[in-house]
Amino acid sequence: YNQAGVFFKQARDAGYEGVFMGTDGMDASGLADLAGDALVKGGGMVYTSVAGPASAYPKAAKFAEDFKAKFGADPQPFAAQGYDAAAVCLKAIENAAKAAGNKVPTREAVRDAIRALTLDGITGTISFDSIGDLPKAKYFIIKVNAT
Repeated sequence: YNQAGVFFKQARDAGYEGVFMGTDGMDASGLADLAGDALVKGGGMVYTSVAGPASAYPKAAKFAEDFKAKFGADPQPFAAQGYDAAAVCLKAIENAAKAAGNKVPTREAVRDAIRALTLDGITGTISFDSIGDLPKAKYFIIKVNAT
């Protein structure tokens, strides 16, 4: 984000008043720290991301509140998705171990358990298709401006 933050500041200083557009690489508090008000001046900034704000997920609001209470800062983008990813992995390992008679499961057994899993996570219901992809993913369009 070091180069992007400097770029946004220099572009505004040079008179650029348009919208900065990008992908989820722009979804980081470090970028805002470096770019300062350059992100909200002019047309602001618009980016797409698969990580929405905690308010987009009713169960993630409690996660964000607990995170802030423990660490003194808001969770970074993708924190809720990371939490759910860990929960998926742990549940799949548990299920695969049970299926293996409570022995250490193979990687293949864990993979198959992940694909068979449906989990009620903090970002919603998580399941996978036969090749391991989410059957339906959410995408967000985030607009950052002064108002």
